[in-house]
Parts: sequence; structure tokens; C-alpha cells
Amino acid sequence: MSVTEEQVIEALRPVEDPELRRSIVDLGMVKAVGIAGDAVDVQIALTVAGCPLKQEITDRVTGALSALGVASPSVDFTVMTDEERGKVREMLQGDPASTAGNNPAHGHAEGRDIPFADPDSRTRVMLIASGKGGVGKSSVTTNLAIALAKRDKRVAIIDADVWGFSIPRMLGIEHAPVVIDDMLVPPETHGVHAISMGFFAEEDQPVIWRGPMLHKALEQFLTDVYWDEPDYLLIDLPPGTGDISLSLAQFLPRAELYVVTTPQPAAQRVAQRAAFMGQKVNLKVHGVIENMSHFTGDDDKRYYLFGAGGGKELADRLDVPLIGQVPLMPELREGSDAGRPVMAMDENNEASQVFVAMAEKIDVELAPKRRYTKKLNLLN
Repeated sequence: MSVTEEQVIEALRPVEDPELRRSIVDLGMVKAVGIAGDAVDVQIALTVAGCPLKQEITDRVTGALSALGVASPSVDFTVMTDEERGKVREMLQGDPASTAGNNPAHGHAEGRDIPFADPDSRTRVMLIASGKGGVGKSSVTTNLAIALAKRDKRVAIIDADVWGFSIPRMLGIEHAPVVIDDMLVPPETHGVHAISMGFFAEEDQPVIWRGPMLHKALEQFLTDVYWDEPDYLLIDLPPGTGDISLSLAQFLPRAELYVVTTPQPAAQRVAQRAAFMGQKVNLKVHGVIENMSHFTGDDDKRYYLFGAGGGKELADRLDVPLIGQVPLMPELREGSDAGRPVMAMDENNEASQVFVAMAEKIDVELAPKRRYTKKLNLLN
């Protein structure tokens, strides 16, 4: 079947770059089309050399050409110039010089506003907090994010636990962010995009930073990363109520705070400090999540190894709902350690079912009742 160059271009227009989620034609990635009889050769300009998703781009392009009726499609690659990458970044994030100054919290390097602080942003920002370490906050964040993604939501995670970063390992992310003209494109796995200090420091390397450096790093995670307006942005906070939590309260005044605790009274009393911190900086606490709630034995009985009722007691004290009670299960711990989250591997697992229910509750029952805009607040 003989085709024209125009037909090839139109067939490729729906093909999206898997990381940027934009048409490869609109991004300027289609550099040349060669037609010789029934054979069609397309040259694609990758945004960066060594693109980790090169094979996926090949599959998408050849699939589109085969659907057009091309019997012998082939794809070869080149790499964009610095000028071409600059144009891609401007297309995706706009011209920083023309957008700076509208928001007091903006990126140091480029002067861009934090998109999630904009009243018109449709992204729900969820701060996942705990008063102390060791309560499984990061595994809750990881599996809850995947559960939301399985509801056909676009989901992203910022691993704000700069000292104890663990999200890349838990998600099983195998490649670092792609850098396009100083814009970071976060890797995606299980339908979740993520950024973390773990991409920029060795796992056994301590991060020894004071408050101003932490503040700047978080700001850059919010402004220099191409997030592409997700439905949900989950931010895994470090334990406690220190500089990072205060900075994020300043950056994201409309964020929703969720507190993770375990059932025992000692942990619950510490967890409430994270909630009270949120209240003091005008962040609304939206719910409590109880982790390690119980263990189900081979006899199908529930054993409350860490006591019972702590999560419900904390939720009642804060006058917020108890979002869910996650059981203590080997699969949950093993999956997090191995980069194979239980929510991604086995939706029928007891813990997975709790995350599914929590995602539904957050997405439906706790959905915002107001739509915020720069000019008006309209009731839905």
C-alpha cells in the first residue's frame, strides 16, 4: 500500500511520548519520513540520548504505521538539539519570564509559580504525615497512590522525606528522571509518577542539610518537575513537625493532611502532634489511617498485636473520619522491600482491598465540595 508523507504524519499525530504524554508530532520529534514503495522509514528525535523508553516509542510508531496499512515500517533515532529541547520545555511549562511574580512561592532558578498553589489547579494535594517513624507511612503512601491510579486517576508522589527517602525502592523504579533543558521528567511505574531525593543521592549516603537547603529542594521538586497536572499529588512527609512540613504548608495552603498511626496509645499520642501542627499552620486534617491494625492468622482470627482502637480514638479526637485500617501482613512488607507493591501485584490481597476502599473513600466521599478559581468559589 502506497501512502503519502501527509498520511504518515497524521497517523503519527495520536502517538504520544510515553513520558511527556504529548503527541510526538506536536513535540517536534518526527524529524523525517522516507517512503520507498511499500516501505516507510520514520526518524524520531529523542529528547535525550539513551532515552529509557526508546523501545516503547518504537512499538507505538510501528503500531500506528501498521494500522495505516504500511507493510514494512521502520524507525530510526536521532537526538534533539539544545534549542529543540528548549522549545519542548517552553511548550510544556511556558516561558518562565512571562509567568513569574504571581505567587510569592516560586522557583528560585526560573521564577515559575508553584502550579498546585494556583486556585485554578484541579490537583488534589495530599500530605501523608506521621508523628514518628516506623509506622509504615511510606508504604501506605505507595500503595494508596497505586490504588488511586487504578481508579483511572493520574497520580504522582513527591518523596519529601529527604533523610529517609524510600519511595523509589518501594515503587520499584528502575531509571532516574529524564532531564530536558533543566526540566525534570519524573519516571512512572504502576501508573504513578515520582520524584525523590533518592534519585540524586546514593542509598547509603546521608543527606546533611539545614532548613534553607531543604526549603529550596522542595520548591524545585514543585516547580522544576514536569507534573502535567495530575489528579492527585501525594507528598510523603518525613516524621515529625519540622522544616519540611512547615515549608510545604507555606507552598501548598490548600493541601489535605492525612495522619498515619498505629493502634497503640503511645504511637497515637505522637501522631496527634502532626495533626495539631497542621491545624496551627491552617492545613485541614482530612482523615486518619491506621496501619498495622491487626494480623489475620491461618485460623482466620484477627490478632491485635499492637492493641486496638488507637486510630479510631485519634480520628474522633480530631473530628475526622478513620479512612482505613491496614492489616499487618508479610506481603505488604515484602512487596515494599522488593519494589513490588502489594497493591500492584495482588488486588485480592487483604491489605490491597483496604487500599482500594480507602482510595474510593478519598476519591468519592471526601471529594472537595467546592471548586476553587481565581475569581469565584462556585458550589459544585
